[in-house]
Amino acid sequence: MIRLFTALCIPEDVAETLAARQTGLPGARWRTAEQLHVTLAFYGEIDERRADDLALELERAQGTGPFEIALTGVGAFGDAHRSHTLWAGVAPCERLNVLAGRCKAAAERAGVRMEKRTYHPHVTLAYLNSQTDPARLGAWVAQNNLLHSPPIRIDQFGLYSSTLKSDGSLYQLEQVYRL
Repeated sequence: MIRLFTALCIPEDVAETLAARQTGLPGARWRTAEQLHVTLAFYGEIDERRADDLALELERAQGTGPFEIALTGVGAFGDAHRSHTLWAGVAPCERLNVLAGRCKAAAERAGVRMEKRTYHPHVTLAYLNSQTDPARLGAWVAQNNLLHSPPIRIDQFGLYSSTLKSDGSLYQLEQVYRL
């Protein structure tokens, strides 16, 4: 079994800008520059045969041409009781939504079952533990919510494997798909 997802890489200069903001929030497990990405589709654990089928089906998502995205604002995901993920948002982009839809369609054609979720493009900045003070989190979001990156040119996406470790996930680029 292999744990897979498709994603867009964050350029080094944008990752450095994000890293400068990754401070001042006790209880946050900040993501490293190598872990920063915009997920297109998360496939979960699948067997090797389906992984091969998925890799082939993803080739159909190529050739749509490059486009640009921008990071804008920050926020947190969670439930009514606590937030668990801190993120940087992605400005609305129809081409990004189409690409994510193509990645999902590739999974369906390959027989990979995915969770039913509304697509909310973002870059995960940190995972929060239960000790994170909601007031400190609110202050951090307010202080950083004017985040706005320069345009990021997207001309490829990647199929990544993910290995869960005690200190976070280790991502390995398995295949690159050109747009």
